[in-house]
Amino acid sequence: MTPNDLVSLLALVRKRTLALLDSIAETPDPARVLGWRPGPGRAHIAWQLMHVAATDDRHLNVRMLSGTVAEPDTVRRFAGGSVPDDDIPTLDAIRRYLEQRRTALLEHLRSLTTEDLDRKPTPDAQWPYGEWFQVLAWHEAHHHGQVQLTFNLYRAENDPSLAKTGH
Repeated sequence: MTPNDLVSLLALVRKRTLALLDSIAETPDPARVLGWRPGPGRAHIAWQLMHVAATDDRHLNVRMLSGTVAEPDTVRRFAGGSVPDDDIPTLDAIRRYLEQRRTALLEHLRSLTTEDLDRKPTPDAQWPYGEWFQVLAWHEAHHHGQVQLTFNLYRAENDPSLAKTGH
């Protein structure tokens, strides 16, 4: 595996996530869809999508580069361990954060060599780079599935004719 292989994997996963966001944008009321929860206390669609980007932010900037996150308030609201609130980000805000954080992650990945993929970025890092980038792709695919399921549940509850268009 090379850095270019991982770039391709992460680009594919993000392309699919952005396509799902495009599907939400095509609904009559995207803001309502983004804020919809499958049950009391459960995460809404916007939280799931922002969580993916916040994970990129924290994993790259703090855990790999030993620095600080690019957007501290956003990471506080959407990273692992946060509780979803009712302040729903817009489609544009979600897209911007997803694109900016993935761009930064890929820039760092492109700076690595194939040999770097076998080493940990810091001695106490959980994984070597190669595995770490694969985990981030898996993480996004996991949350993409949650968004798709939640979107399908929304459509089934709010417009059953739309439920037939789900994956």
